[in-house]
Amino acid sequence: METPENEQFRDSIGTVTKEGKRAWVYPKKPSGRFYKYRSYVSYFLLAFLLSAPFIKINGNQFLLFNVLERKFNIFGFPFWPQDFHLLVVSMIVGVVFIILFTVVFGRIFCGWICPQTIFLEMVFRKIEYWIDGDRGKQIRLEKQKWNAEKIRKRLLKWFIFFIISFLIANVFLAYLIGGDTVIEYVTGNPFDNLNTLISLLIFTGVFYFIFAWFREQVCIIACPYGRLQGVLLDNKTINVAYDHVRGEGEKGRAKFNKKEERATTGKGDCIDCFQCVNVCPTGIDIRNGTQLECVNCTACIDECDHMMEKVGLPKGLIRYASEENIVKKAPFLFSARMKGYSAVLGILITVLIGMLFLRNDVEATILRLPGQLYQHKENGIISNIYTYKVINKTTRQFDDVSFKLVSHKGKIETVTHQNFEIPKQGLAEGTLFIEVHQSEMKKEKIDLKIGVYSGDRLIETTKTNFLGPRSYR
Repeated sequence: METPENEQFRDSIGTVTKEGKRAWVYPKKPSGRFYKYRSYVSYFLLAFLLSAPFIKINGNQFLLFNVLERKFNIFGFPFWPQDFHLLVVSMIVGVVFIILFTVVFGRIFCGWICPQTIFLEMVFRKIEYWIDGDRGKQIRLEKQKWNAEKIRKRLLKWFIFFIISFLIANVFLAYLIGGDTVIEYVTGNPFDNLNTLISLLIFTGVFYFIFAWFREQVCIIACPYGRLQGVLLDNKTINVAYDHVRGEGEKGRAKFNKKEERATTGKGDCIDCFQCVNVCPTGIDIRNGTQLECVNCTACIDECDHMMEKVGLPKGLIRYASEENIVKKAPFLFSARMKGYSAVLGILITVLIGMLFLRNDVEATILRLPGQLYQHKENGIISNIYTYKVINKTTRQFDDVSFKLVSHKGKIETVTHQNFEIPKQGLAEGTLFIEVHQSEMKKEKIDLKIGVYSGDRLIETTKTNFLGPRSYR
């Protein structure tokens, strides 16, 4: 079936020509109320993103995702591999939150919060406007021959882009290996840590490629979120939308003519100035309706409002609105779908908070040494050998640590020292013997409950099994 003419734009990506080549986007420099608000949000998020790996709370890095050493800090709270279930629940909470947010507000996350958009629009493009000029000057410079002016501007822009990409790579690395480690590497001899330097240059190259060349293609081609929103949006979702009822009128859009009374001609309020297209960072026409390329950046809202002011028409031709609001003038209502997602999110958050409160500061694991059977000792004593590992998740050291049997009579002896210490955010491991009298054995295998004490204070309990002969009492 042949695609209708007004829907043919959906058959291809706007940033690719019919010949399959890249259609480079030269967006007009945005300005206006929403752009000002976005700038404030972006500056705050940039400050947070750049400082988070260097902020410490109780000695813990504020955000750390050290995959290699399996250490994670989230808002200053350390998480170990034993807390992986908490990370999984946290990720599920994040996904459900984004789904709910998308169902209600569309792809607003992409335009206001996404690091890709913030760095591209609020850092790299602003530098480009400063060096190359606005949309018209950028297009002329691209068509211009490689003379001294073009070479100077290109080299200056590429150099600044590389330096910023290098700084972003350092911050990104600080999230992975720690802010203190990165500072130590930066202030030291870079060739002493050649592997880290190579990784840093690779990250720099990736960021430079994304922000200097790939740009909006990340949002259009690479990011799965644009496709995800297609199944999440409905007629009740608030999006950056063109009011086609008002804009098209009875006779469609038309160029502005100050000599005519537009309301009596049946023409829509859209004056077909294409400024909403020129300012779009992904190069789409918002008047075609909801499109996966739209990142809800609001640049078209500000630009359309400017034009409406100039021609004396009401603002809001492009605005945050749902399809129901545009067609039926229906107010926003929290639908059953939204309520369902909200309920699921509330339950998950409650579960996560409960799990965080129940999380222990110390976690102990005691396992029988593989391949070893029990041993008979004098006076009916049965002995088993174990390995232990005690993890300290806090920023304080635990001293005078010992094990005691809680569930049965008997004793525990460690191989090295009876009492030991657990360093802050570290672990203690070793070997121990558990001795239980044969009279305690009701069957060949029993479960023991063991307390971990720091001095006289119980800091953790754990369980293990104990092997022995059957009792014949």
